[in-house]
Amino acid sequence: MMYRIFISLLFLSALPAMGVIAIFIMLIDGTPVLYRQKRVGYNGKPFTMVKFRTMVRGADTLQKKYARRNEAEWPVFKIRNDPRFTRMGRFLSHTGLDELPQLINVLHGDMALFGPRPLPVAEAKKLKPWMQKRHAIKPGIISPWIFEGYHAKPFDEWMESDIVYTQQKSIWFDLTLLGKAVVFVGKLLRREAMD
Repeated sequence: MMYRIFISLLFLSALPAMGVIAIFIMLIDGTPVLYRQKRVGYNGKPFTMVKFRTMVRGADTLQKKYARRNEAEWPVFKIRNDPRFTRMGRFLSHTGLDELPQLINVLHGDMALFGPRPLPVAEAKKLKPWMQKRHAIKPGIISPWIFEGYHAKPFDEWMESDIVYTQQKSIWFDLTLLGKAVVFVGKLLRREAMD
């Protein structure tokens, strides 16, 4: 109950920023403002994750075109300065502000504030059996993995990190992650301001 109240207050406090971001996306990059994608969540159940749109329309169909530029290890597709980014997309993605609408997913019960990042259905289908243990808890907006090197490290290490988190998850551990997240986002915003 307290967690739901906290998330509700967090969502309400984020609404003004989300409104401003939505207006800027609409004015600069057009519609749609939000991007929806099927992801795999708790117990392997698919759900629709929502975030601010950071890429051009039809970006999913362009993935094969840029496959050779993928910077992440299979089966994940990630390019830091993705040519598919919209004018606002790079900033939103690099600062994590594109993830704010996922508070809706948290309120809906599909996600938690902290947990393993939910993989797109196509990527999740390629997981090895031992990796499925990451689905033992709800996926999160903020994953401990982002503080451990993110896509610079091997995919197996990412999956191992997620499984360790499922075993260590607690209110106190998540509070330490919240502190790390505040510092981390501050660094990202400063770095983007200097670029």
